[in-house]
Amino acid sequence: MSEIALVTGATGFVGSAVARALLAQGHRVKALVRPASDRRNLAGLEVEPVEGDLADPATLAPALAGCTALFHVAADYRLWVRDPQAMYRANVDGTAAILRAAAAAGVARAVYTSSVATLGHRPDGRPADETTLATAAEMIGPYKRSKFLAEDAARLAAAETGLPVVIVNPSTPIGPRDVKPTPTGRIIVEAATGRIPAFVDTGLNLVHVDDVAQGHLAAFARGAPGERYILGGEDFTLSAILAEIAVLVGRRAPKIRLPLGPIWPVALVAEAVSRLTGKEPMVTRDALRMARHTMFFSSDKARGALDYRPRPAGQALVDALDWFRTNGYLK
Repeated sequence: MSEIALVTGATGFVGSAVARALLAQGHRVKALVRPASDRRNLAGLEVEPVEGDLADPATLAPALAGCTALFHVAADYRLWVRDPQAMYRANVDGTAAILRAAAAAGVARAVYTSSVATLGHRPDGRPADETTLATAAEMIGPYKRSKFLAEDAARLAAAETGLPVVIVNPSTPIGPRDVKPTPTGRIIVEAATGRIPAFVDTGLNLVHVDDVAQGHLAAFARGAPGERYILGGEDFTLSAILAEIAVLVGRRAPKIRLPLGPIWPVALVAEAVSRLTGKEPMVTRDALRMARHTMFFSSDKARGALDYRPRPAGQALVDALDWFRTNGYLK
């Protein structure tokens, strides 16, 4: 059955991939876009843009009119912000507003895009899963705290309105159309252009953005309301990621492993400069705090319940580099 789906964040990295996946399955797609949004990721797509803003609830009902499905992908994803309250308004208040508006509009089902950032870490270093719980006090920085609180807001909105909401928790998506780019995309670009001479001892779970999009559609079709599903790929140390990028671009991989302590003053200076310029710093204190843990995750629940089958993460790196190269990011 064809759905009429509203996708929030459709101009962004993950949201545009979800929009493309919906179109490929024959669904009609509406995109909630702000008037000043960068719409390059919608170019050439048969998507109906509807102007609105999560911060303005009055604009949400017209966007949702006639929709049977909601994919709430939009989020303020930055590891440093001048005004943390703006991030909370976007990620927490915006989530509550769009889900309540969807229920009022008669939407049949919604998928909310959370993040593995809301999960805890296993003390033995094994990959975390959906049962690895954390508290708000354990969340590092405004992004992780806002996403943690947004999950609570999504559950509350679902309970109070009766809207069936499935939660998905992507790990670290990479791949084509990372126009911003995301913090991880910035690492790929910097590494590919030889601007990362050293690394810290941490790890990430990499996944192709298009596999994350397919996971969203599978969650809509087969996910259980109230449940959450990690949409991840493969675990890599940061040194292994940088080494693979070096091979793909024909550069020498960085060999210097840095302890976190000496980088702390660099992060302080970078953040001070960013407060003056407004540009996001390359290294932040919150990023260093996060790097103390390997961010490894298991997608076994999604594999079993959703038939989620991500491709090898190495292919995601290839596709990301190809896109960055083609679009002039690797100068």
